Amino acid sequence: MQCLIVDDSALFLRCARELLEREGVEVVGVASNCAQALQRTEELQPDLVLVDIDLGSECGFDLARQLDRTGRNMSAPPAIILISSHSGEDFEELIVTSPAIGFLSKTVLSASAIRALMRDGGEPTAAEL
Repeated sequence: MQCLIVDDSALFLRCARELLEREGVEVVGVASNCAQALQRTEELQPDLVLVDIDLGSECGFDLARQLDRTGRNMSAPPAIILISSHSGEDFEELIVTSPAIGFLSKTVLSASAIRALMRDGGEPTAAEL
């Protein structure tokens, strides 16, 4: 699985990349804003884009919609998973109406949690977290 991570925190990008690569996810790139994310998605054609809901002055939900529109022109559009340090309950309605296949709290981000969402298109089970 090839993954692009989008987050405005350089520290989180580095830590998430190291964690996911150690767990067998190929992180093909990172981006810290919407423009970079769209460009890298087009260039790298990842299977998955992890998008932070809060991208500083930009909105991860807007980026998810842009990625969804852009992905329609790709041979294999990427799956989108929203991530945040906040609870998913804080954004439940926005998550449900977004084109993302699901949401993961940054505290439970792992290859197994991602695979569960990719496989089931829903929340990972407690055993997978």
